[in-house]
Order: sequence, then structure tokens, then C-alpha cells
Amino acid sequence: MHARRRTVIGAVVAAATATAAFAAPMATASEASPMAIKQIASGLNQAWAVDWLPDGTALFTEKDSKKIRKIDKAGKVSDVQTIPGVSVTKEAGLLGIAVSPTYAADQLVFIYYTTGSDNRIAKLKLGQAPQPIVTGIPRGSSFHHGGRIAFGPDGFLYAGTGDGQNSANGQNKNSLGGKILRITKDGAAAPGNPFNSRVYSYGHRNVQGLTWVGAQLYATDIGASKVDELNKIDAGKNYGWSTCEGPCGNPGMTNPVKTWSTSSATPSGLAHYKGSLYIASLKGGTYKTNLSGSGGKIYTNLGRTRAAQAAPDGSLWIITPGGIYTSDGN
Repeated sequence: MHARRRTVIGAVVAAATATAAFAAPMATASEASPMAIKQIASGLNQAWAVDWLPDGTALFTEKDSKKIRKIDKAGKVSDVQTIPGVSVTKEAGLLGIAVSPTYAADQLVFIYYTTGSDNRIAKLKLGQAPQPIVTGIPRGSSFHHGGRIAFGPDGFLYAGTGDGQNSANGQNKNSLGGKILRITKDGAAAPGNPFNSRVYSYGHRNVQGLTWVGAQLYATDIGASKVDELNKIDAGKNYGWSTCEGPCGNPGMTNPVKTWSTSSATPSGLAHYKGSLYIASLKGGTYKTNLSGSGGKIYTNLGRTRAAQAAPDGSLWIITPGGIYTSDGN
């Protein structure tokens, strides 16, 4: 080919390539990631849980400040109220929050918190004093409080509790510690519970994550020194603690779906979003997995994450102790 012709063709190809690259750039993972997640609140005092009012206002708890706070649709953060009688330690304080699924009719919000003598669940109308509906959930001196609450698709309130630093509580069906509870809005045992009590499942150590895939409940449980767990929860089943940490062959005990080393996971909040599970990790980042727990961490740049929650507007919210983020799950 003539040299001049080669030069002209090369220039045309180069120009076309440059135009195409400008019109539709190939984004790298690092370039795409800032678009996948956006901070909407910062400077928070150990943010712990979030739920939404029917008008789209987000309510969230701060463990250490003992406050319910809110984020309006414009992104403004403001205080709602401080909860009296809350005891704060490294893991204790104002923990879970859940808005009644019939809020338009009853105006009720539910909270889980630690006092000087126990953990408890209370209901309240915003701005008013909380009314305890479940008391006597064991508390440890500092650790193993559980704290996640959420309404299930059946309309009942579920609560993940900790063993209160007494490992025997997990296997004791008469204790509220180391359990998943299922209750009415007045705190009574929900109809159909397996033991005619508030207990729905037992053999747990420190449940801080609850979510549903259809009607199926999943939960995360923080292990002691070996493994953390993702569990598929069915009524009346025994998930092993403290006889087992992780899978074991004991008759009558249900093995976890997935385990991770306690040095890498320490799972807290759990969400089902766009077909995947999102598991907040107190060791940093958030696991994105399938229903069998296979997957890896994303959002590792955020450090310690406390909760993941699917929002009414179709986004995924990620909660860290100091901030709140909205994301597309990627």
C-alpha cells in the first residue's frame, strides 16, 4: 500500500476510534464505583438501624447518642427524640428500629434497646415515651445483645437476640437470649409459634441480621472465635450454639448455609435486594452473595458496616457507624 494512503487510512481509523471512545467510554471498576454508592449522612454517633415511614422519611437509630433521628426526602438529618433509660457499652445501646406495617392507622414505631438490667423491645408514637412490650432479654456486661428487629411478611415482629454472654442461654428454650423471637405488636407470642412462647428459633449466639426471601427468613449470627454464620431459619429449629459453632453432626441441630472466619466477617445487618443477599461486616465492607452465601465483599472502602437495608425508592442503604449511604447494589 502506498505510504501516503496508509497514513490517511490510519488517521481516519484513529479519529473514528477516538470519537467512539469519547461517545461511549469504557469504565473501569474504579471509575464506576463512585457512581454505585453515595453518602447522604455523615458525622453520626454509631448509627445502627434504619426503617421508613410511609411518606419516605427514613428513621434511624444511633446506638451511643440514644437518639432516633430522621432523614427527610431532601436529605436533611434532624433529631426526633432521645430514648430514656438506655445503657451504652461497646455493643449495648439504642439498637434496632422497625416501623409498623400499618403505620398509617396505628402510628407505631418499635425499638430494641439495652437498659441497666436487660434488653427490651418497646413501641412508641414518635415524640412520646416508649412503652416496653418485651423485657428480660438477657444482656451481658458489654456484649452479645443482638438487637435487630423487623416485621416479617406475615405482619409479626421478629427480633434477633444475643446470649447475653451466657452461652447456656442459646439452648435454653425458657430464656429469651440466643433466640429469634416472633411477637405481636403488644409483645405477646405470635400465633403459631413452635413452643407456645415468643421463641421462634433457638441455638443462636448473637443475631444482628434478619431478612426474608419471599416467606423464607434468613439470619446472620456472630460466632465466638471460629466462624460466623448465615442461617436459613425455620420455626422451632435448633441452630447449635453453644454445643456447636458452625456446622456439626449433632442430631436435631441445623447447620448454617454458609460460614466465614470470625476474623474476616463478624456479620451484622442483612438485606435481600435484587436477588442477592447483602451482609454488613463489622470487619469491613459488605458481602454480596447468592442465597447459598457464595460471593465476596464490596464497599470495602467504607470500613466497618453495620446494616444493609432495601429502601422503598428501590435503592440499597448501607449504614456505617459514622455515615449512611445509598447504592445500586454494585
